[in-house]
Amino acid sequence: MIPRTPKAKLDILRLLAQGGFHSGEEIGKTLGISRAAVSKHIKGIHEWGVEIFSLQGKGYQLAEPMTLLDAERIASDTHAPVMLHPVIDSTNQYLLNQVDSLESGTTCIAEYQSQGRGRRGRQWVSPFGANLYLSMYWRLEAGMAAAMGLSLVVGVAVVEALESLGVADVKLKWPNDLYYQDKKLAGILVELSGQAGGAAHLVIGMGMNIAMSEQIPGIDQPWVSLKQVIEEHENHPLRLTQGDVDRNQLCVAFINAWQTALRDYEEQGMHGFVERWNRIDNFLNRPIKLIMGQREISGISRGINEQGAVLIETEQGVEAHIGGEISLRGL
Repeated sequence: MIPRTPKAKLDILRLLAQGGFHSGEEIGKTLGISRAAVSKHIKGIHEWGVEIFSLQGKGYQLAEPMTLLDAERIASDTHAPVMLHPVIDSTNQYLLNQVDSLESGTTCIAEYQSQGRGRRGRQWVSPFGANLYLSMYWRLEAGMAAAMGLSLVVGVAVVEALESLGVADVKLKWPNDLYYQDKKLAGILVELSGQAGGAAHLVIGMGMNIAMSEQIPGIDQPWVSLKQVIEEHENHPLRLTQGDVDRNQLCVAFINAWQTALRDYEEQGMHGFVERWNRIDNFLNRPIKLIMGQREISGISRGINEQGAVLIETEQGVEAHIGGEISLRGL
């Protein structure tokens, strides 16, 4: 579902994204609304997770620079159908609702998600314009059984795309997270539907922290934003003049990398991806704990195998596990 997007809020954000202070009177005149209406819309923008400074006599200013997503630019550089919704409940859910009518490779991006979600139904905090919320539909002719390991393949593609843009030291946590210095940078969610013997309809979603405020509530683990990762490089290619991160360039790189990786996966399965994963496995040769329901397995991580299972060395030897979740708490 696409929530009704108040045009005035988006128009105000476009004005503020130009930089500097903008008075309520100026904004009102530009948009043809009252100053009281401007104040009301500013409050609504706050509820989207956008920090705005308000200074008497000067007006309103964004706390951090913001460059809005540009669907035309992204589509022209990816040759893929791209849909941009400023406000949406969930980019994954939007695609899942219409898999029967989509072209493989169709991508949905959003500035804000009201009901973003991660694995196991967890909430994914999705403030407006601060991060990247991207989902892609892919039709896998080999069927649902062949979809095992896809989140690993996509994770590898994302890290390699970041490396091609000059972002080093991003690693992977099995099966679906991106880490930087042991802090979460992004999460991947693969959802699928289909009938036995038929093609699988896949929706691959990713939420990546780009320039999220440290004041955002509701996150219970260490996390990092891409802006923090690249801020030590003054002339980094992803940094725009005003200090913002070029999310449009990121979108293009990720969409192209996903399509290439998914085609490779269709042709050769996990073959070739195991070595690529193990090179960037954040916990390779480190102690980990795998939680599977009430069961916990502690040991040394030894990467993944050709089935996409995580390998854990215990006193009994090296064991392969398909399900569960890695936890470092209590180690």
